[in-house]
Amino acid sequence: MSRKIYCTAQFQPKPGQADRLFQTLQALEPNTLREDGCLQYVVTRQIETPFAEGQSFPIVFHEIWADLESFEAHCQRTEIQNFFQTCCLAEDGLAADWNVCAYSDEPADYDHPFKKSGL
Repeated sequence: MSRKIYCTAQFQPKPGQADRLFQTLQALEPNTLREDGCLQYVVTRQIETPFAEGQSFPIVFHEIWADLESFEAHCQRTEIQNFFQTCCLAEDGLAADWNVCAYSDEPADYDHPFKKSGL
């Protein structure tokens, strides 16, 4: 068990915008990888293979953060806020839809020693 946060951020590009959206997301990687608490931050494209035929948005960020505080600090960075404003929320943005979810590997009732002491 760990205090790590695992985030999956999926993006559905608007028609004809897949390459631009992917490049825009790739541009977020260098600064994010410099953040304290960022353990992994990589944008990927869905590929076709008979061994993984599930349904998903075609562009996905796979993120691992040291803890919830690091993840939440990342989400509040100006660069990240600007991305969502201009590429997701704006009428002329690149993304038609998106889905961002955070996960923990700890059970809900895990007796975490740091949580008890407030550290």
